Amino acid sequence: MARPSRWTSLSVSAIVLLPGMFLAAQVTSPQQSASGPRAANVPLNSTDPRRAEIQPSLSVDRDPVPSPDIETPELPAASSNVPAHGPDLEKGKDGIYTLHQNVDEVLLSCTVVDEKGRPVEDLTQSDFRIWEDSVPQRTSSFRHQDLPVSMGILVDNSGSMRDKRTAVNGAAMNLLQESNRKDAAFIVNFNDRAYLDQGFTSDLVALHRGLAHFDTRGTTALYDAVAASADELSKHAKLEKQVLLIVSDGADNASRLNEQEAVRRVQNLGGPVVYTIGLLYDSGPKEYERARESLQSLSDDTGGIAYFPRSLDEVNKIASEVAEDIRNQYTVGYHSTKAASLGGYRVVHVEVYSPHHGKLTVRTRRGYYAKPAVVNQTAQGATPPSNP
Repeated sequence: MARPSRWTSLSVSAIVLLPGMFLAAQVTSPQQSASGPRAANVPLNSTDPRRAEIQPSLSVDRDPVPSPDIETPELPAASSNVPAHGPDLEKGKDGIYTLHQNVDEVLLSCTVVDEKGRPVEDLTQSDFRIWEDSVPQRTSSFRHQDLPVSMGILVDNSGSMRDKRTAVNGAAMNLLQESNRKDAAFIVNFNDRAYLDQGFTSDLVALHRGLAHFDTRGTTALYDAVAASADELSKHAKLEKQVLLIVSDGADNASRLNEQEAVRRVQNLGGPVVYTIGLLYDSGPKEYERARESLQSLSDDTGGIAYFPRSLDEVNKIASEVAEDIRNQYTVGYHSTKAASLGGYRVVHVEVYSPHHGKLTVRTRRGYYAKPAVVNQTAQGATPPSNP
């Protein structure tokens, strides 16, 4: 049975990555009406929990799979060392407005733990040492505060997840509730395709509704979902810290991309930190090893953590640990001694030295792909942004 469509009759948009690989986006009509006695006072806001969802006509073919005879170009990759926030607009004495964007600063989200695995929260900028391609780098910025993040939550929607989704959805909501209130998240349910069932929002009711849009069936195209979600972050994230959380109970068996291509896609599109939860406790030996290696690699390469609970009962606790880990990271920046115009992949290594803490371990991404970018844009007589 085909998955029911939830797009309105007004508009449907799709991000096409490769032939047959996409992230289908739900678009809500502004003319949608609310139900109930308070409908007249409900603002026209697509995330308002009091508004009813319009169900499209089932007589209309809304299968989002592109025609196999149409070539779909790969989306351009964004620079991995460009912060996601917008540029600053500065007015000079001569009346010229200049857009400043710091495109050559590499930003690293770093988690530091002691020998017992406890987070260390009193480090300073001078405690950090950074190498790029074995060459020492000088830190140019340093922050340790609870910064909000742009987060994608990807949940396996294949047939084997049928009896696990209720617990997983509860754990995902637990994560969101314990996260920074200014975080913005989106929800992707994936089987052989990736469905964007809720775009970026901080509305917990809307995110819960997105998690509830599941119909467990089919196979697992994990790598395609990861790549599609990295594109979603690259195009729509408004916060420089970015995270992907992946929950799956098996190895990829349907993607067009392989593991290396998916990891590169993530690194090439801004390098979000990837946390993975592998519900592999009921998998066979071969399936377990293949899935564990894959999820571990996705997390290790990006500075995240891979969790492998022994039962569903542990998932809620894991969600709380992920929320705590995200909120206790250091953000360290540096300007590479190697010109961005040279491009290519750069290996990053970070160490921390703090005598009163003993041996410390740092988790951060292992590297990034450098891309040249325009540093400044200047416009004569430009209009400054209005105050909100």
